[in-house]
Amino acid sequence: MAIINKGTAFSNGEQLSASKLNDLVDGATFGTDSVDNASTIVNANGAITVRDSGVTAAKLATGSVTTNKILDANVTKAKIENVADYKVLGNVSGTAAAPQEVAILDEDDMVSDSDTALATQQSIKAYVDTLFGAAVFTESFESAETNIPDVASGITYTHGLSSTPKIIQVFLRCKNANSGYSIGDEVLLGDYGDAGQAQNAWASSTEVGWGQTYAGATVVIADKNADAFSVVSSPNFLLFIRAYA
Repeated sequence: MAIINKGTAFSNGEQLSASKLNDLVDGATFGTDSVDNASTIVNANGAITVRDSGVTAAKLATGSVTTNKILDANVTKAKIENVADYKVLGNVSGTAAAPQEVAILDEDDMVSDSDTALATQQSIKAYVDTLFGAAVFTESFESAETNIPDVASGITYTHGLSSTPKIIQVFLRCKNANSGYSIGDEVLLGDYGDAGQAQNAWASSTEVGWGQTYAGATVVIADKNADAFSVVSSPNFLLFIRAYA
């Protein structure tokens, strides 16, 4: 088959005219022998065009694809079959230097201990989970503020946690500047052993509570600068409980 299909076919003895010559050229189309049918084809209009998926890596010259011709979105959406086969460019020397390949390691145990390679998100999570396991505390409770109870009453709250709290903390929150503390300061209570004061914070599977044995509705705390003791009461300080399970 001819490479070019004529626009006009002549017969022997036929008179030659300008219009027929024009038709010969203007109406010509490419034949199938003009393409390889692998990377190029002849379309329905008789023109040579690139076949879909016809441009393969073998058709590209080495170094012919430049960075500014690749869309950022196409780079970030690249399909990664094996993380170990991929690297990024960076400077790991700590000084001014040309970028070089930086490995991306997927090691759940961080066994290689590299000071230059990057780690995958999955490997970091796996490593941390192995070190710390399940979270120690997954629930918390904080009671409302209340006046410091007297020695005859104490306070009790239903905590609503799924188990008995592992930690209980009892605080005073400063409401009026007092004993060196500013409004909003929190003071962790404890047994200071002054004048026979004793305190007990307790917990059960449903409740937390606190009581004290000092004098009336007062407790003894150290001043903020810790150079003296103060007997404090409400409303200068209000009491509340935090618990963690």
